[in-house]
Amino acid sequence: MSKRIKIFDTTLRDGEQSAGASMNIEQKLEVAKQLARLKVDVIEAGFAASSPGDFEAVKTIAEIVKGPIIASLCRCRDSDIDAAAEALKGAARPRIHTFIATSDIHVEKKFRKTREEILEMAVNAVRRAKGYYEDVEFSTEDASRTGVDYLCQVIEAVIDAGATTVNIPDTVGYAIPSEWGALIRQVFERVPNVGKATISIHCHNDLGLAVANSLAAVQAGAGQVECTINGIGERAGNAALEEIVMALKTRQDLFDVRTTVNTKEFYRASRLVSDVTGFTVQPNKAIVGRNAFSHEAGIHQDGVLKERTTYEIMDPSDVGWVGSGLVLGRRSGKHAFSERLKALGYELSQPDLEKAFARFKEIADKKKEVFDEDLEAIVADEMYTIPETYHLEYMNVMTSLEGVPTATIRLKSSDGELLDAGIGVGCVDAVYKTIDKLVNLPHTLIDYTVKSVTGGTDALGEVTVKLGDNGNNIYTGRGASLDIVEASAKAYIQAINKLVHYQSKRSQAGGPPTKAIL
Repeated sequence: MSKRIKIFDTTLRDGEQSAGASMNIEQKLEVAKQLARLKVDVIEAGFAASSPGDFEAVKTIAEIVKGPIIASLCRCRDSDIDAAAEALKGAARPRIHTFIATSDIHVEKKFRKTREEILEMAVNAVRRAKGYYEDVEFSTEDASRTGVDYLCQVIEAVIDAGATTVNIPDTVGYAIPSEWGALIRQVFERVPNVGKATISIHCHNDLGLAVANSLAAVQAGAGQVECTINGIGERAGNAALEEIVMALKTRQDLFDVRTTVNTKEFYRASRLVSDVTGFTVQPNKAIVGRNAFSHEAGIHQDGVLKERTTYEIMDPSDVGWVGSGLVLGRRSGKHAFSERLKALGYELSQPDLEKAFARFKEIADKKKEVFDEDLEAIVADEMYTIPETYHLEYMNVMTSLEGVPTATIRLKSSDGELLDAGIGVGCVDAVYKTIDKLVNLPHTLIDYTVKSVTGGTDALGEVTVKLGDNGNNIYTGRGASLDIVEASAKAYIQAINKLVHYQSKRSQAGGPPTKAIL
């Protein structure tokens, strides 16, 4: 039987380190549940010692999500390892993942230590982690710029100390495939106890080579690949999980390996991560992009109609594409609506289903054709909400070619109704300035993006906004509507509600403010 490659997903840890990515604990839990449905081998749930929020996220996922191994990252510090062990107590299959940089530039410039001191720290960290759990992973940060002799020395030492997995990361995306494959082969040839641990790899995409390097490492003998949904992560991102798995599956003849991943969950996983982070997937993204299975050229269309495999090396249904034909309208009932959502991969609770169905009926009354993409936008807009401090009750916006855009807004709050009007350089600006007057909270608009869900003038518009609280925290809001100004208002108010909610929680906890993206 072919060798099994373990898939280690770090969307919730490295993926969330993307500048501006946004996941609160509830959203992280939803992503973790989807990763379990995807049947990844390991979910790196976070960095427990980095903040109270990360600790709670790791703890919650460890207690609730079953199936995959649940891991927490930690530095080679006793306090980090202890925090990871505590957060993972509820996991059926816990893993402590500890790391330290091994390249000369990090050893000398960042740590200001000797190689011998770094080696001792690595061994001590693995031994401490091993005192908590049997499953311990160690990573040699910046391995691609580490001398091979020292790299092999560290790997041998941490395996002797009890590491069951050793990860070799291309932390800064420096390597090229031939070079990276050769390095992994040298590890297998030169580390005498290498057979006692799984060799893992973790590649970044700074040169656009993360997936290629990961595949080269698999060919060289690596048994685990670390990656993220949609390839999100630090700087240019990580190797994309869906691309790696489908490359291994599609070219089984070349790699002769297998994974346990349920590839039919890829599209749903991609959409979910995009929704909760606010990061849209580029149309030409491999596997899950909107155009991944589109054919516009006449020659291609003719070929596909005659025989799909002429221009498609993968079956779209194998990665969860279910088509986007018209399926529902204003006369459709709740049962048909629920069944269509299930076909799209959504399992909603009864309260969420009621909310989503009410939005569907509202939109179906105004929009002649309701597509799958519309349904996905409706679900994303209604889920992952937090308590509403402010609720949009009324909005009237006026503009003209020569006039001054004006907005009148009424919000419902715990203090009663709030009503005011304001002007701006455009409709959205007028709405946002009026809302700012009503809520009177210090914050900064960091980002505003808008996209059309489907084509046509009656398309649903999706708006994502990111607000900063003039500290280290970022709050993301989403809104979907047939009216783009309404969608903009809903997204802005959702972000403000998050700001109020999480500031209140931090204040009640009595702890210092921590960096968060929510």
